[in-house]
Amino acid sequence: MTEAITAYHSVAASPEFQELERMRIKVQHDEAQALHNERRKEKIEIAKKLIKRNRPIEEIIEDTGLTHAEIENLRDADK
Repeated sequence: MTEAITAYHSVAASPEFQELERMRIKVQHDEAQALHNERRKEKIEIAKKLIKRNRPIEEIIEDTGLTHAEIENLRDADK
């Protein structure tokens, strides 16, 4: 068991392993960011539809999670 732990520490300390780990973390971050951006776009599209239907701003906030200011900006952009 001690040999396995020593071997692991040796591999984990190598620059190649550290670079692979850095790249893996970056890919995870990029994927999470892309998902967040996609969900935000969906919320904005829903808000635009609700604005066109003249729904109350409080309802749009509740349905989308966008802020009052964000919805006002969407309303202003639609004019």
